[in-house]
Amino acid sequence: QVQLVESGGGLVQPGGSLRLSCAASGSIFRINAMGWYRQAPGKQRELVASITSGSSTNYADSVKGRFAISRDNAKNTWYLQMNSLNSEDTAVYYCNADLTRISGTFYYAQTYWGQGTQVTVSS
Repeated sequence: QVQLVESGGGLVQPGGSLRLSCAASGSIFRINAMGWYRQAPGKQRELVASITSGSSTNYADSVKGRFAISRDNAKNTWYLQMNSLNSEDTAVYYCNADLTRISGTFYYAQTYWGQGTQVTVSS
């Protein structure tokens, strides 16, 4: 099986920074795309940023210029550097991966989610 474990959330003051990490482990053949989503209370989950195997990135308009997604393929880990945080960034952040896992001689393309980490921006 495959697990995604997030870390790095917490409480930060407006204007501050946080770095989230997501580490994937298990019977992974290849991670095709990685991403970060967030869900604020009473709102739908939304894409924050994504990065492909070729390192092409995509960002929500609300975080462009403030957030940066990166990946370390050797560690099956990806990151979300969040700068200039404001109260509207308060949410539970989830990492996401579209990957191919291996089971015996079979390969399965599946999407996995992390458990979520709380980010609270408040003075």
